Amino acid sequence: MKLLEYNTGNRARAFSTMRGEGSGNYGGFNITHYCGDTAKHVAACRRELCSYLGIDDSRLILPRQTHGTNCLNIDDSFIQLPGDERSTLLHGVDAVITALKGVCIGVSTADCIPVLIHDSKRGVIAAIHAGWRGTVAGITAKCIKEMQSTYGCEGRDIRAVIAPGISIDSFEVGDEVYEEFAAAGFPMERIAKRYPTADGGEKWHIDLWEANSLALQQCGIERESIEVAGICTFKQHGDFFSARRLGINSGRIFSGIMVV
Repeated sequence: MKLLEYNTGNRARAFSTMRGEGSGNYGGFNITHYCGDTAKHVAACRRELCSYLGIDDSRLILPRQTHGTNCLNIDDSFIQLPGDERSTLLHGVDAVITALKGVCIGVSTADCIPVLIHDSKRGVIAAIHAGWRGTVAGITAKCIKEMQSTYGCEGRDIRAVIAPGISIDSFEVGDEVYEEFAAAGFPMERIAKRYPTADGGEKWHIDLWEANSLALQQCGIERESIEVAGICTFKQHGDFFSARRLGINSGRIFSGIMVV
């Protein structure tokens, strides 16, 4: 197991899993249970990660994401629920929040943008799955607002990581996607650029790293407190899973964060 680790401040561990050794679309390390991998491989990888983190499997939380904007707060009552009830609550969730120590929350990606959040003053963390649909719909700002309303978090106390995901160079989109970002009020001169195509034309590309960085800043988080990993999963698909390279039937990166 290989991890890319981040500095999100004292008393928190934040990381993204890397593919590691192995062949095929699921080769290496994958804990995502809904991407077509075998249950045996997923369970083995979960055990390895939990052992490394020093936690029980019940304290490793991964939602069943659907490119929406639902946020779920993980509290003591959730941890005590039976597995089937937990699975039901985690379905259709794209951001998770907790203030519990020793609980690793995270999201699953393979080109979409993982955003990890830590309010060190209050000991609150969050993990966000921000694909282009979630980014347009404002999931990053919604999650921060949930942290503010539930725990009293303030932007000035937050550090954030924009973990590996597809870069603007590799993220070609249709005009309809460009229009959705424009309609949502994003500064298109900051997040969009036209690139030449093989047939001599041009296509729009969107910078999801910058779009989510701007969303964080609009919530009061200082630019200096936002770490951008700067790793394009499409270009570095040997180290990180990329659905655009491998197809949707492939492994996923797990980007997690835990208060210790």
